[in-house]
Amino acid sequence: MYDFFANNALYVVLLVTLTVWLGITVYLNGIEKKITNLEKKILE
Repeated sequence: MYDFFANNALYVVLLVTLTVWLGITVYLNGIEKKITNLEKKILE
C-alpha cells in the first residue's frame, strides 16, 4: 500500500484535491438549501 502512494504521488494529490472539492460542493449546496428556506419564510 505504501508503495502505491510513493510511486503514484500525483494520483494521491489528485484524489485528495477531488475529495476536498467534493466536500466544499456538498457544504455549499447545504447552505444554499437553508438560505432558500429562509428566503421563503421571510417572503411569506
